[in-house]
Formats: sequence, structure tokens, C-alpha cells
Amino acid sequence: MENSRRPARGKESNEFIFGIRAVIEAIKAGKEIESIYIQRGLTGGIIMELKALLKEVDAPVHNVPVEKLNRMTLKNHQGVIAVISAITFQKIEDIIPAIYEKGETPLVLILDGITDVRNMGAIARTAACAGVHAIVVPSKNSAQINADAIKTSAGALFTIPVCRHPNLHKTALFLQECGLQIVACTEKTNDLIYVPDYTAPTAIVMGAEDEGISNELMRMANHLAKIPMIGEISSLNVSVSAGIILYEAIRQRQ
Repeated sequence: MENSRRPARGKESNEFIFGIRAVIEAIKAGKEIESIYIQRGLTGGIIMELKALLKEVDAPVHNVPVEKLNRMTLKNHQGVIAVISAITFQKIEDIIPAIYEKGETPLVLILDGITDVRNMGAIARTAACAGVHAIVVPSKNSAQINADAIKTSAGALFTIPVCRHPNLHKTALFLQECGLQIVACTEKTNDLIYVPDYTAPTAIVMGAEDEGISNELMRMANHLAKIPMIGEISSLNVSVSAGIILYEAIRQRQ
């Protein structure tokens, strides 16, 4: 069998790096990791070395049964697979000062729990067209930036900065400290999206269609704003909603 003949080190493919040592070296080399899957119950000195390194990586770690790893690859994964990100994630802490230095007014989009890759791609495409400076996503519970997301974005995910952070609440606090108002797009308010003044530095928060925006972000938002609904259908796809509120912001800024 191929597995029995494959070297223990593992090998990099177009989408995965598999093998414990190969993943360790990839992290040390600064490879952009989308997510890591580790076989449940895996022990030993080398796996402890990997877990210690993972504390410095923002990528989500999934402890999974070996059957899932076997479905991801037939090759000798040694109980560890890393999914390589198609983009390089950036730091919002670096982006905001640079926006101000250029004399521009920040417009940031925070995606709280958007897990559908096509929604991610569609939102990124609209955001790039609207001149959004950056998209912020959580390290966990966020859509992978994979080929489907990039295709749906028409390549926008290669051009617009995407920032990943383990705690969106802390990110939002940082943005407020930098002078940005937080506008949460939600139906849980009487104020329409036309109420906030988007000519001010702004971060717009969009939540997942099933659960919406987290309570933490809702409580700290400077404004809650909803899209008016007139017809019998009472909800919009999140990518459509993002486009509507972003272009209200652009309308005000013209």
C-alpha cells in the first residue's frame, strides 16, 4: 500500500500539509495556516512540541477522529493535517494607523460567524467594490478562505486585507479606541440603517444568518441598525445585507 511506503515526514500538497514534523516546520517557516486537524488521543513528545507551537498560531485547531483525517487524505498524515490558507492574513492593528496616515476615513467590515464560503466570497467582492479597507473575521467559526470563496469573490480576497483574530470583542474594543464607531446590522432594533453617520470612522458588523451577531458585540456597539423590510419575506441573505448597508455608507460619504 502507498501509505506504508510513504516517508514519515509527510509532504506538502496544494491544499494540505500532512505529517507532524512537516506541519511543525511549516509553522516555524511562517506558512499561513487556515486550520489544523489533530487526531484525538495523539500523544508523544513531538505532538507536544506541535501543540506548544500552536499557542502562537491564530488558526483554529480541531481534535477529530482518525476517520476524518483519512477522508481528507489517503496519505500518511500521522494524525495531523494543516490546511494552508490561500491568502496572507494581515493585522488590523497595522492597517488602521496606515489608513489614518493616508488621510482616509476607515471603513471596516467585521464578519461574526459567517461560515458559508460563498457568502464570504460574495461579501468580499462587494466590500472591495465599496472601498472597504479591511475585513475582520474570527479565528474560529468562520468560513475557510478556499478556492470556492476566492472564485465567488472574483479574486477580491486577493486584494482586500483580511484580518483574523481569536477574539472579535477585543478587536472591536481596539477599533473603538482608534476612533471607529461600531455599527451592528441587526433586526433587533427600531433604527434603520440610514440613522448612523457613516462619514465617521466606522466598523460595520454582520452576523451569521442563523445566530446573528454575538451578544458581546451587540452590547458594545455604538449603533444598532436594521434594513427595512416591506415584503412578506422577512430576511435577506447576509451577503445581500452587507451590500445594502455598505452602499448606504458609501452614499453618505460621496
